[in-house]
Amino acid sequence: MPSRSHVRALAAAQLANSVGDGAYYVTSALYFTRVVGLSATQIGLALTLAWAVGAVAGVPLGALADRRGPRGASVLLALATAAAVLSFLVIRSYPAFLLAVVAYAVAQCGLAAARQALLAGLVEPDERTGVLARLQSTLNAGLAVGAGVGGLALQHDTPAGYLAVFALDGAGFAVCALVLGRLPAVPPVPAPAASEPRLAVLRDRPYAAVTLLNAVLLLRMPLLSLAVPLWIVAHTAAPGWLVSALFVLNTLGVTAFQVRMARGVGADGVRSATRAVRRSGAVMLASCAVFAASAAGGLGPWGAAAALVLASVLQLVGEMQQSAGSWHLAFALAPAGRVGQYQGFFGTGVPLARTVGPLVLTALLVTWGVPGWLVLGAVFLAAGAAMGPAARWAERGRTDAAVPVL
Repeated sequence: MPSRSHVRALAAAQLANSVGDGAYYVTSALYFTRVVGLSATQIGLALTLAWAVGAVAGVPLGALADRRGPRGASVLLALATAAAVLSFLVIRSYPAFLLAVVAYAVAQCGLAAARQALLAGLVEPDERTGVLARLQSTLNAGLAVGAGVGGLALQHDTPAGYLAVFALDGAGFAVCALVLGRLPAVPPVPAPAASEPRLAVLRDRPYAAVTLLNAVLLLRMPLLSLAVPLWIVAHTAAPGWLVSALFVLNTLGVTAFQVRMARGVGADGVRSATRAVRRSGAVMLASCAVFAASAAGGLGPWGAAAALVLASVLQLVGEMQQSAGSWHLAFALAPAGRVGQYQGFFGTGVPLARTVGPLVLTALLVTWGVPGWLVLGAVFLAAGAAMGPAARWAERGRTDAAVPVL
């Protein structure tokens, strides 16, 4: 099957589960509070624990995908995710909810690593960043459609509507498993020698440095979903409906422009990828400065709204540059035969940002205000600038160890 067919199948699998996820994300909190009767604190603690466990589990599950074959591992983990989501249909107690969300997070983190290893086996190295950009566009389109479906469930606000959303999400992951299962098998890699560590990524300090810097840059993830809405309400004169408009702007922007933004990234290897990440840090600093300026008293509602839109556009550009650069680095700095475990480790940045980000951003932006925005922007700038030296360190490690680079 030609590579273009592989990409279409990967995109179809991505779309199948992202539509359900979009609906799940906008409805799950209300379902578990209003229907099941859990408190917001209970939900928050369970999700924090679940994503922490998922982050840890992603590495061995990625290594398992390397050893057993990423296609089979992807199918099984997609089915496991479907089972975890469908279990929400019958859960009515906190212990059961905790077990289910831990299973969901573990399966999702493992699935992300296995799918990346499957992509690496099906797509040529110089095409991977572009393919990932297409998949990211597909993901955002699916989330937008799913959010619309979830909005209908929120409007009716009935247990049956929420349960239909969970059934849709579970079915989406089952379809994802079916599509992935029809892709060609990628041969598993041999088990490491007895003298070699089974989870070599845990001893790879340069790659860990790259992963940590990427996790810092991923603090942008809870920025638009949590910090900006709180900032708009508490510190600006902008209308409240702008929160939804900025979310739509971001989703549609990534859908429309991520592929174009990824062109040329990785063209000359790690150097162009680190340039993209460095530029993203500078753009994010500018975005934070404009977000801070939106609180100026003399702007009025529409002036504040204009500043917030400009800041969100800058944030969108920084996000797409950072995504494209980090995708290339994650693959290029991983040794052949260990893509799954390295992708699992690199992927820990997402749950880490989701876990730590709300606490950091709330303290910096909501509590501290304008100075907090400037500090956050400086952190983005520093992390983006440091990515180049860290990536070169990791690249030298690959060369010194005579390990082939993907």
